[in-house]
Amino acid sequence: MVARSAGRSPVWLVAVWGATRLLLLLFVLKVLVFPGPDVTSDVSVIYRDWYEVLRTGAFPSDDVTWQYPPAAAFAVLAPALLPFLAYATAFFVLACAVDAAVLALLWRAGRGSGRSPRGAWVWVVGVPLLGPTVYARYDLMVTAVAVAALLAAGRHPRVAGALAAVGALLKVWPALVLVGMDGRRPWVAAAVGGAGLAGLFAVTMPGAFAFLTFQRERGVEVESLGALVFHVARHFGWEGGVLLNYGSMEFLGPHVDTVSTVSMGLSAAAFGWLLLWRVRAARSPGPRSPRSRSRSPESPAQPSEPSESRSPESRPSRSPSSRSRFAAHTAADAAFVAVLLFTVTSRVISPQYLVWLVGLAAVCRCFRASRMRVPVALVLAASLVTVLEFPLLFADVVASTPLGIALLAVRNGLLVTAALVGARALWRDTVRRGSAGGRPGASGPGISRAPSADSPATAG
Repeated sequence: MVARSAGRSPVWLVAVWGATRLLLLLFVLKVLVFPGPDVTSDVSVIYRDWYEVLRTGAFPSDDVTWQYPPAAAFAVLAPALLPFLAYATAFFVLACAVDAAVLALLWRAGRGSGRSPRGAWVWVVGVPLLGPTVYARYDLMVTAVAVAALLAAGRHPRVAGALAAVGALLKVWPALVLVGMDGRRPWVAAAVGGAGLAGLFAVTMPGAFAFLTFQRERGVEVESLGALVFHVARHFGWEGGVLLNYGSMEFLGPHVDTVSTVSMGLSAAAFGWLLLWRVRAARSPGPRSPRSRSRSPESPAQPSEPSESRSPESRPSRSPSSRSRFAAHTAADAAFVAVLLFTVTSRVISPQYLVWLVGLAAVCRCFRASRMRVPVALVLAASLVTVLEFPLLFADVVASTPLGIALLAVRNGLLVTAALVGARALWRDTVRRGSAGGRPGASGPGISRAPSADSPATAG
């Protein structure tokens, strides 16, 4: 009993969070020096310059390093909330505050039947593994919106959809959290909210969508999966090189366009797989409610209690179509797999992208029934390798030394493995649930597999 109480107590959680986040703040404030290149210059120089332009009511459309959707302006302008601090200092303090808010959301989500505090621990441990870079980019704020959207999906699907729309207008990828949400409400809310906010930006601030052109013209970033081809090719006489291009170190030269095209083709294939999964999963039998599992088919029916004495939540659905098709953990698992697939097939895998995965991994682990245990562990391992390749040994990566290539191969290999294992687990958990005909995962005609511990679904 004492051990169980200690495991559920937030004291150790808060203590570890406080110690690790204090260390991150000391690094970004340069009280302590983190080895490698300065990761804070993006905030103190680039974000600061964007801030001055955005204050005038326009986007920095003449700056090719501005490659973000219009709502990114909120993150860049946010330090104005703390006018008594210097811009960079205010940004880092706000990043820490958002970090704490995510922890609070995950801790609350991890309480109750079928839930687990492991999600909060994944966040506490995973974020500092990425080093000070995580506080020196606005991706942590974007991740907070995506986490909030997933956690709201069960009880407040329209709020979840609206948050997904805001996240997509911050940095596109949070739109993927919708893929596993059940029903039309989150999708409609996302479409209406996203269109309204995008239209507002287009009308009120010039250059809101200039980032689309800049993204299209990018090359192959040196840390991406496709970049491994050129890292190895440099040792066999490849004539291209690495240059600072559109704000990141990218390969430019022969065959870069080909690898870039292949990467986009793989992203399209990932989208196709997700679409197929969604269609097949929606047609598969959903989890049965605990009430329906309490009786065997041979058991005599018991008199039901008068409907007047039941709460709205306990009343049976009026039609099968009104029942949720997914278990509560499905939305989180699907979002995690979707972002993994698009990360590994992207032409760019910047270190801060890993905080997206850590946040979604943490939501998955809030559910005891989540099938993402192995992929989450692989992402945490990849986060540790990421801080080694950037910023600690980034010079080796840029120079394509054997050590730099080995680090990228390990990190990207871990992410690819996590994506494939996660996709397989998601498919088996949803598409094959209750299938008959002797296929793997089938339980026989008319008999569905035992549903997840968090059934009935509350993920949207």
